[in-house]
Amino acid sequence: MVTAIILLRVERTKVNDVAEKLADTEGVSEVYSVSGRYDLIVIVRVASNDDLADLVTEKMNPIKEITDSETMLAFKAFSPHDLEAMFSVGM
Repeated sequence: MVTAIILLRVERTKVNDVAEKLADTEGVSEVYSVSGRYDLIVIVRVASNDDLADLVTEKMNPIKEITDSETMLAFKAFSPHDLEAMFSVGM
């Protein structure tokens, strides 16, 4: 599984619209509105790098209200929250 953190700058009046659209996109697990240099943080979990490329170029790129982005790939998860969630579903 590939996990990516995507930081987005969005037209100010369209932050909620873009967030809702992204939240309904396959492969997007979470969308956060945040303070600071970026407007939204998008957490993506997909099966492969090709799936990530498709999501970014085919689903996100056409959203004109996104004015800038930065994509980071996660190498390893250290969060105990992720481990607790995994065990709570019987894995």
